[in-house]
Order: sequence, then structure tokens, then C-alpha cells
Amino acid sequence: MHRNKELIRQWTLLKKVAGVRDRTIAKLATDLGVSTRTIRRDLAALQEAGFPIYDETINGTKFWRVETKSLGTLARSGLTFSELCALYFSRALIECFAGTYLLADVQSALDKFEAALSPRMKKFLNRLPGVVTANPRGAKRHDVTTYDVIARLLEAILHQRVVAMHYHSMSSRREKNYVVHPHRLVHAQGGLYLWAFVPAYGELRTFAVERVRRASLQEETFTPIAELDADPFKHSMGAYRGTTAGTSRVQIRFHPRIATYIKERSWHPSQQVRDRKDGSLVMTMDVCDDYTLRSWILSFGRAARVLAPAALVEWISEELGQAGRQYEAGALLPSFDDEAQPSLPFAIDRLAER
Repeated sequence: MHRNKELIRQWTLLKKVAGVRDRTIAKLATDLGVSTRTIRRDLAALQEAGFPIYDETINGTKFWRVETKSLGTLARSGLTFSELCALYFSRALIECFAGTYLLADVQSALDKFEAALSPRMKKFLNRLPGVVTANPRGAKRHDVTTYDVIARLLEAILHQRVVAMHYHSMSSRREKNYVVHPHRLVHAQGGLYLWAFVPAYGELRTFAVERVRRASLQEETFTPIAELDADPFKHSMGAYRGTTAGTSRVQIRFHPRIATYIKERSWHPSQQVRDRKDGSLVMTMDVCDDYTLRSWILSFGRAARVLAPAALVEWISEELGQAGRQYEAGALLPSFDDEAQPSLPFAIDRLAER
């Protein structure tokens, strides 16, 4: 822990001396809440690591700064030295996109920056991902075919080309052929989704990219139907393209034990939280009643109680009751209409072919 604290302080110090040129030892010590002796020791450590930190005396006062010219062409990119370093050590966060079309290009950019660093500078920066890490688990799995599909879809979106694709439909549980006008790729819930207009249905639908088996660009072009919303899934807690008319006023009461956990996160833009005297809280949201919402509520078990709407209260109650009954002695797994895949008690086909 001590080493991490020291590393973060030195990283903060590096950003400060790289930002403006009015940094004296005394000011740096005040900003970081440490002694001037610690600042001198940290500056020496950064210099020893190869960072181009120099002092400059102006009117009898010594200031400290970073000389970025040593980075060559990267110095002319318009990015500050600390910004470049931040990109470098953010690799841990970028790993969350592992398996998407972004990773290879981002890694290529990081490799170019790495080539401008000295071995000692890289050694220092390589310690930073150990301080800030990310967990990519839960991200959707992509293969070589998916990468090829993504490249084709990107080209089609940029040039407004009609796409013919073979897609595995979750609603019909079979592969189907679609002709679509691709509008946008959206990253949500650990995967990429294609937002496209389907002329045969006369509406926009969302397709999970990893379920696109084949995609071919047609010679025909299309005109986008309208300006798209910056957030196509704003009415859903997941990747469901709902509308304002299709939302429900959902109220959920959370147990005091998880009240803090609920409040410290942004679950949906419409959420409103009301604290109760007993320590519990009531959250109100205007969201689509879809698979993501219901699975999210169920994930809290008995720590969450739905208050409205009535249909959602009834469904959650019945689902939890059946889940509990299957643990009774001698109980069998519940039967469904289709044993191949349990049908969900809401319109999964309106999940836009997810």
C-alpha cells in the first residue's frame, strides 16, 4: 500500500510540473500535502526514471517543468506530456474493450508512444496499471468472423450502404436473413450492438453484433431516416431501444444494508432517490420494463422490493416464489413451454432481436 501511495503521489507530481510553469518546491508541497523534502525526493526519483524534468530560475525563483521536446513527433501532437502518459497507463481500462474492434488500433497508438519512452520511463509507467485496473469479465466473446463483420458494418455506416446479413434471432431461435440500413454501432453491456433500420418492418432495430453470421455490402445506398439520438438506449437500463411512451414509472425500495451502494451509482438518468427514516431508500425511475430491468431487480434478492407498477410487482413476486420452491426437498426444475430455452414473460422480440 505504501508503494502504491508513493507511486500515485509521484504521478500526480509529474502531471503538475508538466501542466504549468509556476510550480515551485513550496507550492508543489502545499498542493500535494507533503513536505518540501518529500517533493525533492520525488522529483529526483522521476528524473532518475528518465523523465525530462528541469528547474528554471526566473527573477531569483526556481520553477520546475517538463521538457516535452525529447518526445519528438509526439510532442507536436498537441497533447500534453501528462495526457500522453495517462493514455499509456490507461491500458488497464482499455482491456475492458478486449475483443472489440477498438483494441488493436488503440494498442497500435500506445506502441507508438511507448517507442518514444526510455526504458526507465517505461518501467515507471508500467507500474501504474497495477494501481488502476479493470475487470473485463462479462464482456461478450468475439471471434475472427465477428471482427470481419464489424469492419464491414463500419464501412457500410460510413458510406450509407445497404447491408444483407444472416443473423441468429433470439426471438425465433433460428437464423434469419435481413436487409438493413445500418446507422450506428453502440457499445453497451460488454458488447457491440448494431442500430439499423429494417425496411421490411419499417422500424429501427438493434442487433447483437456477435450474432451476425455473415454481412455483405450491397451496391444500393440509403438515406438515414432521421438524426439519431446520442444515446439510443436512454430509456432502458440495458441495450433495448425503447421510447418515452414505452417506459414505466418504476419504484423500488432498497434495504438499509445496500442503500449506500444504490445511492453511489448512476443506474439510469431518470433515477430519483428518497431516503427513509429507517435507513432504507426508495428509487423512482422512468424506464422500459425489459429483460435488463427485471434481471437487475432479481439480482438484489430480498434486499429489494418493487412498489410499482403492479404488473412488475406481481411478476417479481411470482418469479422469486418459483425460484425458492425449486430448492424445496424433492422439487424438480420448473417446466417451461419450450424446454430448449425458457420463454420470458415479456416481449423478448421487442428487445430488437437481441
